[in-house]
Amino acid sequence: MRTEISTLGEFGLINYLTKDIQLKHRSTLKGVGDDAAVLSYPSDKQVLVTTDLLLEGVHFDLVYTPLKHLGYKAAVVNFSDIYAMNGTPRQITVSLGISKRFSVEDIEQLYVGIRLACEDYNVDIVGGDTTSSLTGLTISITCIGDADKEKVVYRNGAQETDLICVSGNLGAAYMGLQLLEREKAVLKGNKDVQPDFAGKEYILERQLKPEARRDIIEKLAKADIVPTSMMDISDGLSSELMHICKQSNKGCRIYEEHLPIDYQTASMAEEFNMNLTTCALNGGEDYELLFTVPLSYHDKIQDINDIRMIGHITKPELGCALITRDGQEFELKAQGWNPLK
Repeated sequence: MRTEISTLGEFGLINYLTKDIQLKHRSTLKGVGDDAAVLSYPSDKQVLVTTDLLLEGVHFDLVYTPLKHLGYKAAVVNFSDIYAMNGTPRQITVSLGISKRFSVEDIEQLYVGIRLACEDYNVDIVGGDTTSSLTGLTISITCIGDADKEKVVYRNGAQETDLICVSGNLGAAYMGLQLLEREKAVLKGNKDVQPDFAGKEYILERQLKPEARRDIIEKLAKADIVPTSMMDISDGLSSELMHICKQSNKGCRIYEEHLPIDYQTASMAEEFNMNLTTCALNGGEDYELLFTVPLSYHDKIQDINDIRMIGHITKPELGCALITRDGQEFELKAQGWNPLK
């Protein structure tokens, strides 16, 4: 069944997509249904706001991206930015540009994914906008969160001798994307053949349905650790680390042997004859947390599961470098995702 969006109109579509939304947070006084949402935050909190824009053909390909997964991912990548400030996401607004090739049922699937992400991460949908688009699907999500005033973490706080830490593993989402792009090319025009993804489920999930690292923020808080600097890895480890170093006016050394890499990532890189370290440094879309902590926290960090110490912060004049397994030193370069290219 296909229902044309024009039969509902803008407000009819919004009502259809947002019916039965239950608000969860005391800070949400008024959600969907008025000219603006109304939020109220305690005076001991700072409000965090982030926006992410996703364009069809630039940020996602609907040939292999289910709309439900896309909705989930579009929400989660915003939550990740709030966690990267050591905060908690509370509300989102969702704005959509929709071309005529999409039906009400298509957009409903997108919203199923968005609402699932909000349920999983305990976030309120409080508003947004819809309009027609001449260039496919556009998704713009704004996320509002909060953090204790003394616990907000910026990119510019890294200090000399700080440990550089990363959660999870690197390069998996990028290798998942390479696999999807290969299968798209191989199966082009042949709808009768299904790709075989057996044994590669993990890297596909990291690309199509990433998760924000709320658990790492909770573990750090439980250990009474406030990082000196932090950001999430959306454009690649190398690029993000250079942001931290530039804004903190510091250098860094990271060690190839300490980069955390999953077996499926390594296996896929070998199959594609790609350099594994390059994939880990520049892949992007991992949405892991990259952060620095004082050297005195070494033992505390070591006791936390799924965090790896990969290097340390140095004087700015030493620059940013990778130390290879055989002891060579290579300058780090920001070769990750650039949406303007």
